[in-house]
Amino acid sequence: MQKSWESYEQVAAYLLNRCAEEFGLEGVQGKQKVPGQRSGTEWEIDAKGVLKENTGFIIVECKRHVSSKLDQGTIGSLAYKILDTGAGGGIIVSPLELQDGARMVAGSENIVTVRLDQDSTCHEYILRFLNKIKVGVADRLDPKDSVKLELGNDEGSVIY
Repeated sequence: MQKSWESYEQVAAYLLNRCAEEFGLEGVQGKQKVPGQRSGTEWEIDAKGVLKENTGFIIVECKRHVSSKLDQGTIGSLAYKILDTGAGGGIIVSPLELQDGARMVAGSENIVTVRLDQDSTCHEYILRFLNKIKVGVADRLDPKDSVKLELGNDEGSVIY
């Protein structure tokens, strides 16, 4: 049986690949190892975003933390992986927002925050990034069924 975090990483990579162009990427590949140029060590990363025209890559890390926001140490670790591997930046995927210090580190190190609900699948998800929201909903409809879709904002106002 697959662990929750493994599935979360795979779903994140799949969804980011579908949105790759919005991040300036050719595509997103799954889990792999990349060499450290400074340290000489090898880093296992959750996913790898390939930059347009194969001019480099970014590191994608997934943290399915559900009880506390990601701290600056977690983002600092990703920042070092970026530095050591020569990556052009990073994406951190988590269900929760970043703590203030983590947000400051991410902002200064070209790390984009992506929020993905903890129980997301490739078909049912809420993905938030770069002031955008993407939603996936899957259900079986009977031809006699009717569907009404209503979208609202944080203040509870219906926007569609």
